[in-house]
Amino acid sequence: MLLARRNLFRDRTRFLLSVLGVAVSVGMILLLAGYRSGVYAQSSAYLDNTPGTVVVADRGIRDFLGTSSALPPGAEEAARGTAGVERVIPVISQFVIFERHDRKVGFLLIGYDPAAGGGPWRLVSGREPRTDGELVIDRTTARQHEIAVGDRISLLEREATVVGLSDETTFWAGSVAFARITTLESLLPAPGLRSFLLLSPAAGVSPEALRDRLDIAGTEVLLKAEVVANDRKLMARVYDAPIGLMVGIAFFVGVLVVGLVIYTATVERRREYGAVKAIGARNRTLYGVVATQALIATAVGAVVGVALAYGGAAALMGWRPQFLVEIEPAAVGVVLASSLLMALLAALIPARSIARLEPAEVFRG
Repeated sequence: MLLARRNLFRDRTRFLLSVLGVAVSVGMILLLAGYRSGVYAQSSAYLDNTPGTVVVADRGIRDFLGTSSALPPGAEEAARGTAGVERVIPVISQFVIFERHDRKVGFLLIGYDPAAGGGPWRLVSGREPRTDGELVIDRTTARQHEIAVGDRISLLEREATVVGLSDETTFWAGSVAFARITTLESLLPAPGLRSFLLLSPAAGVSPEALRDRLDIAGTEVLLKAEVVANDRKLMARVYDAPIGLMVGIAFFVGVLVVGLVIYTATVERRREYGAVKAIGARNRTLYGVVATQALIATAVGAVVGVALAYGGAAALMGWRPQFLVEIEPAAVGVVLASSLLMALLAALIPARSIARLEPAEVFRG
């Protein structure tokens, strides 16, 4: 399509503006999609990295993050006594707030039994808690609030010592911290309290079979995958609507930018199109010329946009490490395919202008 390339590249500034418009649009869409994926990954990080495929929670509790769970007395013993249970990890989860440099910081405090598991899966500094009153906190939170191993912080009106720093434990609303389960029992105070049990089935027993086998009064028994899905649904209620709106706006802006550039280029070359039409070219041929212009501008812009998205994600996570941006290859494929739709929509108005063009116009003075 020589005519398409000549029209498009004749004004290089205009072409670069169209590429930039598409690049910003595609980059923004990928960043938003990556941020959404990052929120989902952070919401399930603890369960993803803790052994167990079956979760026992309080009756009516079907997620890990959204509500407070308190198992009835004897639930842990009943789970341990159920045939087919190989491992039981009891945990207490509690959202707490501490104050540092006149700033209040919230985190999800996990109380765990070091002998059973359920603690930090990636310790980057220090050690795990050995006695009550010791904590492992997220290293991003520690960096932001100038907390070092050995520092003491106020925790539920008591003092606690930071003995270790963990990684991959920050999320959208704060971070995850770890203490011995006996520490939380004394802080709350609630001797014998358990929020969740994470169970691993014995060899030859499927998670589904173990779930169906467990019959503990006053509890909800779910597959861990179901709990993770419910946590993601909880995040979706908060994030999906605004992110979807911003993605729609970014897509619309991309269509407008390319459409305006192609329309202007088409209008300025009306006489050339009229001449081509006068010598017998059909409308569909001229539609192809317009669509080719839109496709070239959008394709170049989309490639630049993908690069912008990865660069922007790296910059954002370097600036604010608590925000995880995971740009998935599948999302890149969807966005590149969507850019094709963007190009076709952008070509609609210029194509209609060509369709209404009368060949006789080329001979008018």
